Amino acid sequence: MNYIVLDIETQKAFSDIDRRYLDQLGVSVVGIYQSKTNQYTAYEEKELSGLNQILSEASLMIGFNIKSFDYPVLQPHLEIPLQKLPTLDILEEIKNALGHRVSLNSVAQATLGKSKTGDGLEAIRLYKAGEIEKIKAYCLNDVQLTKEVYEYGLRHQSLHYLSKDGTQRLDVKVNWTPLPASQTQEMFLF
Repeated sequence: MNYIVLDIETQKAFSDIDRRYLDQLGVSVVGIYQSKTNQYTAYEEKELSGLNQILSEASLMIGFNIKSFDYPVLQPHLEIPLQKLPTLDILEEIKNALGHRVSLNSVAQATLGKSKTGDGLEAIRLYKAGEIEKIKAYCLNDVQLTKEVYEYGLRHQSLHYLSKDGTQRLDVKVNWTPLPASQTQEMFLF
């Protein structure tokens, strides 16, 4: 199985746009992990066309809020229809099980004992300051956390998250099984 973990950082904040048009946020950096190469790679906006072939070869796309955020922001930069890719959205799975959202940081802290190295607003400030390498490092850290959360859930069929006040470690069951090779997505022609 060739799975890809994806995360994006934006050029603008929600306060800068009409929330109905997420593509107006712009992409500063896309970070991915490819299981077939065991490599993490960051792409700047000018390099995004190179993702078409890479993403089209994925047997599974993995992210945290990838369907509702990353895909709509990234789609105008790519030719492949992202919503048609086989996708595991970890946040969507957790929300379906719990009835409410939790943050990646909450899940990473409770499940892995690790924290995010920053936040999206800091990434936007870095973009405005032209510090692309720092954005890449932050984005790839989020990709690594998401990958490790996915792998933990795959092994243990559960994840952990912190209560809203941060005082309790709570559990959520997940049921992730790798897709058999016969069910991998079709190749896109473009």
